[in-house]
Amino acid sequence: MKTAREKNDLLGQSGVISELRELALQVAETDITILITGETGSGKEVLARFIHDHSRRSGRNFIPVNCGAIPSGLLEAELFGHEKGSFTGAVQARKGYFESADRGTIFLDEIGEMPPETQVKFLRVLETGEFQRVGSSETVYSDARVIAATNRNLYQRVAENHFREDLYYRLRSVELQLPPLRERGRDILLLTEHFVRDSEKRHGITFEGFTTEAVEILLRYPWPGNVRELRNLVDSLLVLEKGRKITVEILEKHLVQRSRHKSLVHDPSKSEQQELQLIYSSIIQLRQEMAEIRQLLQMLLHSRTQHPPLLLPGPASGMPAVPEPSKTADAPIKETGDQQPAPSLEEMERKTILETLQANNGNKRQTAKVLGITERTLYRKIKTYEIR
Repeated sequence: MKTAREKNDLLGQSGVISELRELALQVAETDITILITGETGSGKEVLARFIHDHSRRSGRNFIPVNCGAIPSGLLEAELFGHEKGSFTGAVQARKGYFESADRGTIFLDEIGEMPPETQVKFLRVLETGEFQRVGSSETVYSDARVIAATNRNLYQRVAENHFREDLYYRLRSVELQLPPLRERGRDILLLTEHFVRDSEKRHGITFEGFTTEAVEILLRYPWPGNVRELRNLVDSLLVLEKGRKITVEILEKHLVQRSRHKSLVHDPSKSEQQELQLIYSSIIQLRQEMAEIRQLLQMLLHSRTQHPPLLLPGPASGMPAVPEPSKTADAPIKETGDQQPAPSLEEMERKTILETLQANNGNKRQTAKVLGITERTLYRKIKTYEIR
């Protein structure tokens, strides 16, 4: 049995996580069926393991099953077991996950993908603990505690006749909703530190940390992939950057690269957060391009002050005239105390939306299409930024 020190923890100090932790500890002491809901990557299996580790079943098996990853024709045999010769390929009898989880916990992820024919048998297990192996008439009993999870709207699945209504209400004895990472405030930094320590240990890398500006980016980023995306990003940063300090430029480069595979074409099925992430990534890329242009102008100006041209292009050559540099400009542009601070992401987002609206003569539908967001999101942004 695990000691308290070895038990899985539900990391976080935000109010929503603190409340969720208290509720999870309360239901962990019982055998009640639990439904965990939340976005993909938000940590539903972590919460399920937390409940198991703080229950009286913690010394027994915790069996995770992804219902969406098993072909529908095989899911029933995987859950309840099968007899030898019950179907093609069944060369020997085999116990199912419910038998393996006896007196322990079985975690059924993506429960909304369970086929209707399997839902009938699953409902009976929930109510009586009894089932039959595929190809057998003998009744088997399992005292497995069930924790299910989904990122789908099960009520909508019921309305579409894809999920049994009686099973839906039976699963919702207790529903725990995991908040997305973007709503957990400074928990992002706590999780980042945890993933950094884990990555340092696994890869043998000493990490120099993040700059203050890079930390602000971590807090502002919408994290459409939630905790899973943060963990993978930290792993990539430490390995690819070889542990060096992560600046804004490095972090933005990795965020842009990770989002390039996502289409910027408008898709009504995209969630609002996915759309915001695309806008955010576009703004980051725009900032990088602006920095490159500014650096190029510095180089050109420095070159001209050191080696002024004998003849400036003008109308006679068919090229636009280039103004001569100021006589006082005897050095490249440098950062000074009087220089205006870089615009915030909110300011850049407002400018992007405004310029796109102007380019489309105020047509909001076309503007939303160009930006790759829904009209509802665009109207909300217009109201937030008071764009007229």
